[in-house]
Amino acid sequence: MSILLIAGSPTQPSRSTSLLHAVASRLQAQGLSTEPVLQLNQLDPAALLLAQFDHAEIRAITDRVAQADAVVVATPVYKAAYSGLLKVFLDVLPQTALKGKLVLPLATGGSPHHMLALDYALRPVLQSLGARHILPGIYATDQGVPLLPEGGYGLTPDIAERLDDAAQLLATDLRRSAQWAGNHFENIAFTDVRCSV
Repeated sequence: MSILLIAGSPTQPSRSTSLLHAVASRLQAQGLSTEPVLQLNQLDPAALLLAQFDHAEIRAITDRVAQADAVVVATPVYKAAYSGLLKVFLDVLPQTALKGKLVLPLATGGSPHHMLALDYALRPVLQSLGARHILPGIYATDQGVPLLPEGGYGLTPDIAERLDDAAQLLATDLRRSAQWAGNHFENIAFTDVRCSV
């Protein structure tokens, strides 16, 4: 099982990317491996902005998405929507890039007023890319992901608990999907079907 982590913040380090790393560590604690984080801010900006589909980096990231069984995407919220960097990335993906995949969206913002950006801005785009199942997203304010005196970001207990639950749900759904994929049922002719009433 392959889990792709996508950091949609234009800056690093960032609160949204710290949520991404927190989910990754929780998944790894459950025995699942995650792919190295795809840092969108390290991609060629011209290739993204000009939608150069034949660019080597664009082909490589498209392949990484295609090979993933699940995707965890993290973004800051700006102007009540996900980051422009994430937008141009999603724009260069094929229309069915997320077909059959589980997706966990994560977002951070300065105010609780923007929490609906996950449901009203990001979720419809992920759905349009064919995601099989989009798990309930997690939105955290700056207070939920505080800057630590020694550097880096921490998590408040409520955000940590929500990340625990999200990672558990993702792991359970992934394992269930893998189990179903391994079960091949024999075709039964319609004439052999019996019903009792």
